[in-house]
Amino acid sequence: MSENSEIKWYVVHTYSGYENKVKVNLEKSVENNGLQDKIVEVCIPVEEAVEIKNNKRRTVQHKLLPGYVLVKMQMTDETWYIVRNTRGVTGFVGAGNKATPLSETDFASVFDSVPQTRIDIQVGDNVRILTGLFENFTGKVTEIDMVNQKIKVVVPMLKRETDVELAYDEVVRED
Repeated sequence: MSENSEIKWYVVHTYSGYENKVKVNLEKSVENNGLQDKIVEVCIPVEEAVEIKNNKRRTVQHKLLPGYVLVKMQMTDETWYIVRNTRGVTGFVGAGNKATPLSETDFASVFDSVPQTRIDIQVGDNVRILTGLFENFTGKVTEIDMVNQKIKVVVPMLKRETDVELAYDEVVRED
């Protein structure tokens, strides 16, 4: 393995569910071997998502790359050996035994995700409107727009059905 003086991001494959253990074990190995100047950072990319369930909002974290850890390091024989022999690591991502660094655009795309909102409402569910002109009206969900985080609800009003577009947090599912 040739000495490469540049510090770059590398993708390390781990056993499923071992990402946090690999991160902790690798950070301990780096500290014990005094390699803080060569293995600079170990991270597990996560995204924050808002879940709305029973009209309660909560923020949860989801791993963007399950089974992988990102390592910012200078690739040398010593650093390759330390990372490769960390418990839970199955190898570097790359062709054959050669680890391939992430390009700047690939690295940026990993962290450019838009926060997602997950809701416990589906098309066809009956919902009660919590705010606005139609407060306390009950209607049926006809459409869910995940991109704009809107819900279309058909509300019976004056013996006619009226379409109403609402935000996720303006409705609660009726049981």
